[in-house]
Amino acid sequence: MTSHPSIHVEKWDAAKDGVLSEESMRKKLRAQGYNCIRYEFSPGTVFPDHTHNISKKDSILTGRFKFAMYGQEVVLEPGDMVEVPAKTVHNAAVVGSKSVVFFDATK
Repeated sequence: MTSHPSIHVEKWDAAKDGVLSEESMRKKLRAQGYNCIRYEFSPGTVFPDHTHNISKKDSILTGRFKFAMYGQEVVLEPGDMVEVPAKTVHNAAVVGSKSVVFFDATK
């Protein structure tokens, strides 16, 4: 039986990582070896199927972000992080009425 990849959501651990903030998220990503760029996406923003040439980690600071990959879908919430392997088709959309503040993290 072949196992299919699944979306693994890394949750924020306040006990280990401290209070979730822009600074603490950046610090955690840097400690994992990532460089990150901050983006803000308005409600209604949709990202259709696409790929990237490099692996990256999407990290949510505020808002809710529907994310689909491997035929699965999850809703990412503040503190959630998900690895996106290079050349893997995925899509996403801002959910609800709040903007999503997001770190695009790459190594």
